[in-house]
Amino acid sequence: MKAPLLLAAAMLGVVPQGAQAQAQMCRVPARVPAPHPDLPSDREPRRVLPIGSYTLALSWSPGYCRGHGDDPKAAFQCGGGNRFGFTLHGLWPDGVGREWPQYCRATGIVPAPVIRQTLCATPSAQLIQHEWAKHGTCMPGSPQSYFATARGLYGKVRYPDMAALSRAPLTVAGFRSAMARANPGMPADAIRVTATREGWLDELWLCLDKALRYRRCTPGSGGAPDGAALRIWRGN
Repeated sequence: MKAPLLLAAAMLGVVPQGAQAQAQMCRVPARVPAPHPDLPSDREPRRVLPIGSYTLALSWSPGYCRGHGDDPKAAFQCGGGNRFGFTLHGLWPDGVGREWPQYCRATGIVPAPVIRQTLCATPSAQLIQHEWAKHGTCMPGSPQSYFATARGLYGKVRYPDMAALSRAPLTVAGFRSAMARANPGMPADAIRVTATREGWLDELWLCLDKALRYRRCTPGSGGAPDGAALRIWRGN
């Protein structure tokens, strides 16, 4: 099975090309960074609400590093020998209505072994802390089970030829169709695409039902319009 193989590779500190399609090369440092607490605020208040569905959010790393490559906080993702394609932003519980649950219960720092296991999917210890505090605490279970579920979903996603798509005229609808062809069982209407103001690919938001199966996204729930032109930054 893939999960034990990835865990063994992570214990060695390297996820080689081919072992995980989303990370072409990932070397986990001997000592993982310690994040600081992520807490609710007036702007991001605690909300305990029923869960109606889920979103699996994936970020296009070359595009992220285009805008954040000089930030020391992004050094693990954007510097050194690490190379990423899509990374795991997070698994988000959605609400039944327009609002969603967040910061549902108090929590400490995510254990270092969980951060180590997750860094080659979510290459930021602070983002890992944020995702658990804001979203994971609204789901039953521990940080270990939350990130194992998120990594499992992320590891099953497959991608079209991003280099080829980047070299031809492309629309959001065209990219959604390419993703659906690469993933039997993932309908195009289960995919939302976000882009920067300049039209560069930013993130994919995959819509899931309460059983974590792909479902049609709710109309008006975000994402760029189908007819919008989409560009893919491949990196240097």
